[in-house]
Amino acid sequence: MSCCSTVLSHAGVAGDTVENCEALTQRERGERVRVCVFVWVSVPRHLRLVLSACHTEVTRGCSEASQLCSNYCPFSFSQVAKPIKTVDFCDHCIFWLQALTLANASRQNYTTGEIVNLMSADAQQLMEMTVNINLLWSAPFQIVMAVVFLWKELGPSVLAGVALLLLVIPVNVQIAAKVKNLKVRYLNKYSDQRVKLLSEMLHGIKILKLYAWEPAYQRKLMSIREHEVDVLKSSGYLTTYSMLTLTCIPFMVSLATFGVFFHLDGENALTATKVFTSISLFNILRLPLFDLPSVISAVAQTKVSLSRLEDFLCAEDLNPEDVNTNYSGSKHIPEGSLVAVVGQVGSGKSSFLSAVLGEMEKLEGTVQRRGSVAYVSQQAWIQNDSLQENILFGANLNMPYYKLVLESCALLPDLEQLLNGDQTEIGERGVNISGGQKQRVSLARAVYSNADLYLLDDTLSAVDVHIGKHLFEKLIGPSGLLKSKTRILVTHNVTLLPHTDLIIVMEKGRISQMGTYQELISKRANFTELIQVFSAEHTNEKTTPVEGEKICILCLLSIFSFHSSLSKYSSSSSLELEMKVSVVLKYLQAFNWRWMWLTVAAYLAQNALAIGQNLWLSTWTAETAKISDFTEWKQSQNYKLLIYGLLGFIQGLLICCGAYVLTKGSLSASRTLHHQLLDDVLHLPLQCFETNPVGQIINRFTKDLFIVDVRFHYYLRTWLNCTLDVIGTILVITSASPLFIVVVIPLGYIYFTIQRYYIASSRQIRRLAGASHSPVISHFSETLAGRSTIRAFGHQGRFIRRNNDVVYENLVYFYNNVISNRWLSVRLEFLGNLMVFFAALFVVLAGNTVSSSTVGLSISYALNIIQSLNFWVRKACEIETNAVSIERICEFAKMDKEKPWIMSKRPPEGWPDRGIIEFVNYKAQYRKDLGLALDDVSFQTRSKEKVGIVGRTGAGKSTLTNCLFRVLEGSEGKIIIDGIDISTIGLHDLRGNLNIIPQDPILFSGTVQSNLDPLGKHSDLELWEVLELCDLKVFVQSLPKKLLHEISEGGENLSVGQRQLVCLARALLRKTKILVLDEATASVDMETDNLVQSTIKREFYNCTVLTVAHRLHTVMDSERVLVLDAGRILEYDTPHNLLQRKGAFSEMVAEAGIRT
Repeated sequence: MSCCSTVLSHAGVAGDTVENCEALTQRERGERVRVCVFVWVSVPRHLRLVLSACHTEVTRGCSEASQLCSNYCPFSFSQVAKPIKTVDFCDHCIFWLQALTLANASRQNYTTGEIVNLMSADAQQLMEMTVNINLLWSAPFQIVMAVVFLWKELGPSVLAGVALLLLVIPVNVQIAAKVKNLKVRYLNKYSDQRVKLLSEMLHGIKILKLYAWEPAYQRKLMSIREHEVDVLKSSGYLTTYSMLTLTCIPFMVSLATFGVFFHLDGENALTATKVFTSISLFNILRLPLFDLPSVISAVAQTKVSLSRLEDFLCAEDLNPEDVNTNYSGSKHIPEGSLVAVVGQVGSGKSSFLSAVLGEMEKLEGTVQRRGSVAYVSQQAWIQNDSLQENILFGANLNMPYYKLVLESCALLPDLEQLLNGDQTEIGERGVNISGGQKQRVSLARAVYSNADLYLLDDTLSAVDVHIGKHLFEKLIGPSGLLKSKTRILVTHNVTLLPHTDLIIVMEKGRISQMGTYQELISKRANFTELIQVFSAEHTNEKTTPVEGEKICILCLLSIFSFHSSLSKYSSSSSLELEMKVSVVLKYLQAFNWRWMWLTVAAYLAQNALAIGQNLWLSTWTAETAKISDFTEWKQSQNYKLLIYGLLGFIQGLLICCGAYVLTKGSLSASRTLHHQLLDDVLHLPLQCFETNPVGQIINRFTKDLFIVDVRFHYYLRTWLNCTLDVIGTILVITSASPLFIVVVIPLGYIYFTIQRYYIASSRQIRRLAGASHSPVISHFSETLAGRSTIRAFGHQGRFIRRNNDVVYENLVYFYNNVISNRWLSVRLEFLGNLMVFFAALFVVLAGNTVSSSTVGLSISYALNIIQSLNFWVRKACEIETNAVSIERICEFAKMDKEKPWIMSKRPPEGWPDRGIIEFVNYKAQYRKDLGLALDDVSFQTRSKEKVGIVGRTGAGKSTLTNCLFRVLEGSEGKIIIDGIDISTIGLHDLRGNLNIIPQDPILFSGTVQSNLDPLGKHSDLELWEVLELCDLKVFVQSLPKKLLHEISEGGENLSVGQRQLVCLARALLRKTKILVLDEATASVDMETDNLVQSTIKREFYNCTVLTVAHRLHTVMDSERVLVLDAGRILEYDTPHNLLQRKGAFSEMVAEAGIRT
């Protein structure tokens, strides 16, 4: 049966893994393993028969039985591993469920990166340990059996070797303990820190690029990586010492045993029978002695992983049945009412909704609700799926109601412009659609669920004015689609309050007031103050906030196409292209050719010495067989023993040197490939991050980099050693029996044919396994991001099933990989046994023309060739299949990069000093076969001018700002800032001298200080000044550690409004002449909005300010307003003149209900 057909035939078997494994009892597995070990250890005894009586058929039969059992033994191990892999599957599901139900207090202790690292690295460590667990008992058993047979050959002298073993093994156990300590105390720590920082960088990549912070965070990540590599270096050097002792143990044991053998009895003579039978037994000692410390170390590492997993799994869970809050008094919301929740930034509005959802930690009191719940979070959560599937959210399609929902949520115009309508893939986190579109998709998901209770967290702040009006009238308001449902709406728009049934006023985490609009107005307390704040400056605005859509539809079409081509590139290159030697050459180049050649030279020399050592023994025993003068022979034994020991000592030194330079080279490769990968990723254009799952990129920095750090150099070393062993073996056997070359050539051809056939299949299986692993990580990360929404909708079961599906698919490839390995073993070991048979046959047929010492040397080498060839093919396959990880790392180097960060032409110091921006016939498009996103745009700002940018959805507002920061490069025309064409300078010279406050307030885990000033350029006094300007000084002073207060991942321990104020403070620290406000106050209340606007006017009075409108009142006092439509400039003049013209701007103002 062919390898591929065997694999395919077992694909269905994977579905019955649990049943098959339960049918095979643990007792049966134990019997199989014991038979394998016993027959394998008995092979040297039959070598003795060959040397004594030349019973080649007996030898061949036993060798055949040994190898078949040895092949069956790993399969038995794999049978044991299958239920453990199934247990790992169950553990993964439990782990995933724990992450989904983790209490908020516990969640603060684990970042997304740390949780992903626990699942991908620690759980994998647990699974891999199970494959070799039987070595804990089988390795000692093999050692005991070998010692017993040695006793029969050499008598009490073998105790010298055993004593040496007892001295060396504890040393290696101690080394393993030190390696474990290094990994426990440092490696896991630095690995978690690196993955955590990387995850935050990828999620906040837009901020890093717009602020030109990539080099700073790159240095920060590389610093952590250097600590990680230092631990790998210490671990590698300890392992080098361990390898020295383990590799030299058989030689040292044989030397000690032979020496004692001579001195115990002066008449003892080493014959070929004794020597080569003993050497075969000593070689048997090599593998268990080599593996046992590694397994013990792996057990220690697994114990650490189990402890980390246990800590996470035992963390406190959320208990929705026991949810309590500190809201005093008894509050009741009537069924079918529209309730508004208002209050200042940080007053507890979102926390109130969390309490209703059951997401709050218990203090006192209870929250009771009836019926199903639908929740729309303040920051919309979008799945990496089609737009339709995001709305259906697992429900069946009811086309009439579905269309009604689309119409009510104002999504029909968007669908008409999308490339594939509602089947368009909108990507992970929905980053390839605008903020308003994301919010409306989330709202449509909630509406389609037809729930009894709707919790809407400031939903209307992220949409345009006319869309907001449409949503309230057609959906949320008293006459909307949800009029019969209970709706709790958090809002900053107090103009909606007269249309609500009930109003809840939040203050400092408590419900300060609750009642109807008229009741609260009559009380003239905090609620009235809110109204007055609004009325003082915005009495003329009568509708919902305005927000220009973040990315135009044309941008969406291009990004979708970019995503398709990139996905096609990734999948086809990963799954279809054959591995090329160039990939390994790239690793060797990173390895450093100097270290590579030194490694080859060291291993070549040590293998040559190993052959010389055995040839010396062969000559020695040949002389023993021709003893004529016993006295003279005895005098020469000490000399021969000394030479034998000297050759072994030099060989040990060469092994140590080879392992040392290999460690140096592997560390060089780890550093270089990580640095190249990080550099390539950070130089990718922003669209790439907006269309590719973060989990896929993280997988390159975790699983693939783990291969580079730990495994790949080990496979190269083993392959090189096996290659030299095979060459040496063939040379030794051929020198004894020249006819052997006639057999080697055809067997070698068959051997390599099988090898290439297997590698081609195994490579594809490994690649499919790698491709199936990324969805596991992506789905896990996606679920963590939307856990509140998933719990609110009660869809935990559906997501558990989806998680099971992606994990199970990964398990299928794991099982197929095991079966393909067994397919290879049966065929290769059969061919190996044929080589043994012919080697024995030819020396027997030679009769007395070949000495017994030569026969012993030839057959002992032939017995070893089975294992060497098997290892050689396996490691060659491991190199090819694991080189896929290097291939995936190198794929990022092939992707299109953004323009250089720094170019030879640099702007003068202090540029820009006037802030004059000029667009000259500027055209931009996201792809050549698409229309223009900006079409012949020409305008100029004056120095220090305040310009508002307005336009309907898809007008090109955000495209304009993207072009200014060169996130999107122009196709024609140019942009000039203070006389310099920005296309002629580096991106960092441009972005580092511009300033922006984006819509999405992104913070990183760390202190308040590090979030304000990640580059460390400003003093504490300056930080306090900007905090005071942003009305955050009192809040930060109230924190226990003030500026050193820890902000959790994504700023989750701050409200969205507070995060936006921190972003404002961050912008105030950047002293630039040009500021872009990209809907910067869409998520704050009116009072905070007033504070932000007044602060900007005061602190940026001498700067050019471009404001992408989020509320029309913010551009009414601009010096000029730029009106865009379909990428063209419709109007550009002062607000007064535009209103007098009765054009597009006047129409927008009229729709907003602003009196002029």
